[in-house]
Amino acid sequence: MAAASNSQVAAATRQWLRPLVHVLIRCGITWREFAELAKTAYVEVATTSFGKRGRPTNVSRTAVLTGLARREVRKQRENLKRAPEALTGYVAKASQLLTTWHLDPEYVDPSGKPLPLPLDGEGPSFTALVRRCGGGDVRPSTMLKELRAAGAIRQLPDGRYEALQRSYIPHAMDEQMIRLWGTVIADVATTYVHNLTRSGRTPARFERAAVNDSIPESALPEFRKFLEAEGQAFLERIDAWLTAHEARDARKPDGPTVRLGAGVYHIQD
Repeated sequence: MAAASNSQVAAATRQWLRPLVHVLIRCGITWREFAELAKTAYVEVATTSFGKRGRPTNVSRTAVLTGLARREVRKQRENLKRAPEALTGYVAKASQLLTTWHLDPEYVDPSGKPLPLPLDGEGPSFTALVRRCGGGDVRPSTMLKELRAAGAIRQLPDGRYEALQRSYIPHAMDEQMIRLWGTVIADVATTYVHNLTRSGRTPARFERAAVNDSIPESALPEFRKFLEAEGQAFLERIDAWLTAHEARDARKPDGPTVRLGAGVYHIQD
């Protein structure tokens, strides 16, 4: 298999940078700010992922790998010490809540449908569900507002709340959506890094796509409807499998745990 040239890597990079830069411009991030982020990321990755015998890469080798002067490497390392932790593996608490509401035996009726829940009180309640999903830092009223705004739940005449959707999808470029954007891009990129750099004995991670470049534009509405139905059904089966296999007590698991899952996304250009 022929090795990719630097020009080919650069061309592929420009391809995936375009949609990222589109969002950065929409959010007011200038090229100078992005360039500084890139320098920091170069130093961070070179330091943590290219060391020898499990140790961080030293300043001189980091400078060689990144093309930055040693003075700049030291400056970026100081920035990393002061910077807040980068967002990692984000799953919206609202999504966790809806999944639990649809799958946990305590929150479904005998037919498997989500129970209508009172806001609080004894037994299953919306407030108890927020706490059950690790939302101790989120007010139930805030979660309620977010889910109602997204059309995921509604209030019944008797005051209880009914789940209308199994997925939480914010509809604006707000904080939640930006965090999800970062996670999805990172997840896809990490899968490709694994497959590009794995040794012969390490299994590849599943990555497939079904794409056709000769579809009439008039078929878009039908495709959206088809994908929403089939994609959602597939993800719900994945969700059920993950829930069945999760550690019963995340605070005291029997062994090491990992973040695991799969994603489905619409491709169009």
